Parts: sequence; structure tokens; C-alpha cells
Amino acid sequence: MAKPKRRYVCQACGSTSHRWQGQCADCGEWNSLVEEAPATVFSQKHDLSSGGRKVDFVALDVPAEMPVRRATGLAEFDRALGGGLVPGSAILMGGDPGIGKSTLLLQAAAQIARNGGDAVYVSGEEAAGQVRMRAARLGLADAPIRLASVTSVRDILTTLGGMAPPALLVIDSIQTMHSDQIEGAPGTVSQVRGCAFELIRYAKENDVALVLVGHVTKDGSIAGPRVLEHMVDVVMSFEGERSHQYRILRALKNRFGAVDEIGVFAMAGQGLEEVANPSLLFLSGNEEPLAGSAVFPALEGTRPVLVEVQALIVRLQSGATPRRAVVGWDSSRLAMLLAVLEARCGLSFSSCEVYLNVAGGYRLADPAADMAVAAALVSALADKPLPSRSAWFGEISLAGEVRSVAHGGVRLRESLKLGFDRGFGPDGCDSPKALRYEPLKRVSNLVDRVMGSA
Repeated sequence: MAKPKRRYVCQACGSTSHRWQGQCADCGEWNSLVEEAPATVFSQKHDLSSGGRKVDFVALDVPAEMPVRRATGLAEFDRALGGGLVPGSAILMGGDPGIGKSTLLLQAAAQIARNGGDAVYVSGEEAAGQVRMRAARLGLADAPIRLASVTSVRDILTTLGGMAPPALLVIDSIQTMHSDQIEGAPGTVSQVRGCAFELIRYAKENDVALVLVGHVTKDGSIAGPRVLEHMVDVVMSFEGERSHQYRILRALKNRFGAVDEIGVFAMAGQGLEEVANPSLLFLSGNEEPLAGSAVFPALEGTRPVLVEVQALIVRLQSGATPRRAVVGWDSSRLAMLLAVLEARCGLSFSSCEVYLNVAGGYRLADPAADMAVAAALVSALADKPLPSRSAWFGEISLAGEVRSVAHGGVRLRESLKLGFDRGFGPDGCDSPKALRYEPLKRVSNLVDRVMGSA
């Protein structure tokens, strides 16, 4: 019998190698290759055409009862999920340490338990007494949640098999789970993949909504094999800065709802509180217009959020190299926008330091933010405030054209609802009648409008 070959698996990306090396050839991580037991059962040829059980197919055009979503009691959580928990769904939630993942799920489990559903919370990182202390601080000590502190998947599934399937099963976290059928320490690629597979199979067979908490790496991606994100139905990211009170729950993948839908929470003394109008978090509330400040109606999923873009221009007297500092936006896109303003409009930023900030710690990825950033930069350069109660949006091309963006009418209606009565953006937007909208076709029109504003 041939000796089985050694196999080394990267703990960052899941790629395999037949020899150990310091750096993974696929993802570039250092010291991430760990030896795992070879799967010799796959080295032999097997006939898979017989011996299995017959599969019953279901016709797609036959009427069938659709699964009913279960509300978690947290409207922002339900919004990010697409309307609530789907029975039999598997949800993977990631986020930085201490951002509030366990707090959010404990609050959701308490709401479901109080409303007559059975909720099971399994913690592999904390003892049961520690979870009780946090629940008492959050005012959830009276919630009838089934709580356990265990890391063995065999013990978890054996216990769940002897009771009625719960409505919600929370595993905190999947990196702490282990199976005695798989070699390797908890958190390795094989353990995470195998434990998640068994838990997801139980959830699918028993119509249980399963939530897996996942650790994240230093670059913000979910730790473990990439296949884990393919196995689940929903991938959610809990984002926020510790220096700010807001938290954003973002759906990165959702088989049952819209992608990039968000739920907004604020961290308070009694846990996470829902924010019905998140625009109020990211606006300064200053009625007096200031130079270098522009309001941008961003769009997160189907929800418009108004954020404030701030710019500061500092002219240098000496021949020092000017700085470009950006917080909350793409620095390379800022460089591109500065080049367009210099080439197409004749403005000079080469001898100026440029500082750009998105207020409230918000992070912008919407290309429609080009117009608001350009307006803030020109306003700061000319030291002239923008028109009061105005919103700016639109994508700027390298030719200096203002391109149309999606859902312009939704952005303008949200601006009008919050007291903004003027809008500037691309041509062809469905503007509300109560809002004065001025279309701008080129970035030079924006510069003329800002320079001529009082």
C-alpha cells in the first residue's frame, strides 16, 4: 500500500500544498500552512452509480406553501435580513472584536423567546455565567433563552436531537467549535468547514434559523475557508468604529433579500438601540452653511442616508510636498478627482494640502459621491460656502462629465424629507416638485455654480 502523501492546508485561504513552506503561494500569508491528515478514502476509485437512496424531485410549477419569515423584534435587523428570519436558513455574521455581535444576537434571541419562540444560544467563547451577566446588564435576564457553553458539535447536535427544534440557533462562534471526527485544532480550515456543514445540515433538515458568528482577519474579511461563505445563505458584516456610537449591519450576500441592505444601530448603555433615521447621525445639524462642507444623499441597499462630506485646503508657502489625507473615502478616487478639477477646470491643488473627511465615521463606496466631494473641494479652495440646505450627488468622469446615477429620485425625496430644498446632480433625475433641482452636465458647471454662490 502506498504511503499517503502529506498535505498542508493554508488557514487563511484553504489552498493545499504537498510540502510546507513559509508563505502561501495563493494568498501570500506567512506561516499559515498547517499539516492535516490526508483523506486516503478519496485515493481509491468507487462506483457512485449505485447504493444511494432515491431522490424525490419537486416540480417548480406546482403550487407549494412558502416558508413564513419570523420577525426578530428588531426592525433594523429584520430590514438587513430582507424581512426577518427564514426557517432553515444559515446566516454567517462577522465583525471586529468588541463591535457588538454577541450583544445584537442576544437581544434578538431574547425578543424571539419573549414572543413565544424557542431560542438556543450556544457560546464557545464565554461561560454561561458570563453570558448571564451581560444579559442582566442589557435587561434581558427574564428572557427564556436556552443557554449553553459548549464547543463540541457532537454534544450540541445530540442535545438538539432530543428536543423540539428551536426557532433560532446561535453559535458564537464557529471558530471555537470542534468535531471529534476531524483531526486538527478548533479554528483550522477542516474543523471550521466540517462543523459548519453539520450545523447547516441540521438547520436545513429541521427548519431552524441558524446564525454562525465568525471571526475576522486583520483586513476585515471573515476568517476561515472561503467555502464557508458559499455554504451559508446570508453573509452579514457588523461594522463601525469604536470611537463612534453607530453600528451598521450590512448584508453582503442574501439569498432571500436585497444585497447591501443595512440596519443601523447605536451603542448605548442598555445595549444596541435601533436608529430609525440614520441620516441624523451623520449630519452636523449646523444651520449656517460652512465652506468646505457638502451633503451627499448616499444609498445603502434601498435605504437613502444623508452624510456630510468635509474638505479642508491648506496652501503651502514653502516647497514642501503637499499631503493628501482621506478618511471614509477612497484615496485613489480623490487623486483622480483632483486631476479632473485641474485638467478640466483650471484649478490648482498642486501647492495645497488636501484633507477630506466623511463625518460620523461613515465609509463611502458609492460613485455618486464624486459630485459632493468635488463641491466640498471647490468650496474649501474658494473659501465660499455652498448654497444652504442643498444636496449634491453624481458621478464625474475623466472627461469632466457628470454622469447619471441610480435612484436619483429616491435620493432627492430623502433630502426633501430632512429639510433640504435644493439639489444638484446629473440631468434627467425625477425630482420632487417641492425641491428646486439644478442639473449640472459638466464639472465646470459645478465650479461656476460654487464660485458664483453667495
